Amino acid sequence: MIEQIVSGGQTGIDRAALDIAIELKISHGGWCPKGRKAEDGIIPQCYQLRETDSDNYSERTKLNVKDSDGTLILIPGSTAVITGTALTIQEAQAKEKPCLIVDLSKELDDNLLGRWIKENNIKVLNIAGPRESSSSGLNIIAVIIIETVS
Repeated sequence: MIEQIVSGGQTGIDRAALDIAIELKISHGGWCPKGRKAEDGIIPQCYQLRETDSDNYSERTKLNVKDSDGTLILIPGSTAVITGTALTIQEAQAKEKPCLIVDLSKELDDNLLGRWIKENNIKVLNIAGPRESSSSGLNIIAVIIIETVS
């Protein structure tokens, strides 16, 4: 199914995605801002990310959408779409890439992610969502969800 998981390396959902890829021995990667910038400082080297030419977060967001087959966005509620996550959705729509938004405050259909991945032939999955400071604790839920599609 999934051959690679990509994300931007920010705290929260992004790091959860990369951590589970490493744990499950799934290839991982993606783009991060110049200087490996994140809200908690420098993104650790254990994450195999490429730096963009800019330290602007939006550049890495656009490249991760472009370089993936589809994007899974994990949010903590239907009204919780904030700036970076909104840009990810806009980019997926603009590039006509599959984008699945999962509201973590609702019960998830166990087969939804697997079906979506299969129907859209997704090999490289971009995973995005809010950073840890805006949605504390979501990374644990994200790990559980990502494990189901791996």
